[in-house]
Amino acid sequence: MAGIAVVREGETLLVDCGEGTQRQMMRYGISFTVSDVFFTHFHTDHVLGVIGLMRTLQLQGRTEPMRLWGPRGAAKFLQRTELFGGERLGYAVQVAELEPGSEIKRDGYAIRPFAVSHHGAPALGYALVEDTRLGRFDPDQARALGVPEGPLWGRLHHGQSVTLPDGRHIDPALLVGPPRPGRRIAITGDTRPCDTTIEAAREADVLVHEATFAEEEAQRAADTGHSTAREAATIAERAGAQRLVLTHLSARYSQDAGELEREARAIFPRTIVARDGMEIDVPYPCQETTAGSPSVQHK
Repeated sequence: MAGIAVVREGETLLVDCGEGTQRQMMRYGISFTVSDVFFTHFHTDHVLGVIGLMRTLQLQGRTEPMRLWGPRGAAKFLQRTELFGGERLGYAVQVAELEPGSEIKRDGYAIRPFAVSHHGAPALGYALVEDTRLGRFDPDQARALGVPEGPLWGRLHHGQSVTLPDGRHIDPALLVGPPRPGRRIAITGDTRPCDTTIEAAREADVLVHEATFAEEEAQRAADTGHSTAREAATIAERAGAQRLVLTHLSARYSQDAGELEREARAIFPRTIVARDGMEIDVPYPCQETTAGSPSVQHK
């Protein structure tokens, strides 16, 4: 069962919605105000839970639209989910098909789908990429220069020169540091190792990559459109990612995933294996922290 929640500044996005996702959401305190579900592909272990989730939202009196996103074939497949259960839903369900290289722009960030390779089926990974942020503003230096607090501070912070009442011109470079990068999270879904994943996860704060098998099952991984832990680690290393989270492990490793973790860490030491309910905080670079820091929660 696949399902990952990304929570950013109070907004919750789901990537895949396998059977039992709503039960796990209740168990681990994930908000049911979710409005977007991004499907990597349409194998049942990634989509079956959306029917129950949508019916539960109906019982809760939801009126806001639900947006369902996926690769080619999404419209044909997902529009049928609204019909299960007989009674029509009391809220709109909007289905959209995405192409690699497209972009869903949101306030402060974008969702960028990228192509992955999974057994010949249309499949996508998703990268959440935050906008570049303004440089740090130095209020102490502003006061020392005699810039009155208020609108002039805002103009300087946004890169505009200002003129003070005494005629002095203040350049924003005196008070504002260089632009600061936002955060990047890349989630592959089921896939073989891909150059497109490397590009999508370039210097990502977190790469969530499937690792269905250990290296001893490398041929089986290739035959079934999956990756080994070693292959996932190699992708993370080539992408320059900060952290790697391994998901979608075969049931044979359910009691002891240590083999996969050790295999990956031999290539990429900053690797962990996901478990149900695991929450990963993603602070800004240089250990900046805010109340709105996004987190990734594995279902």
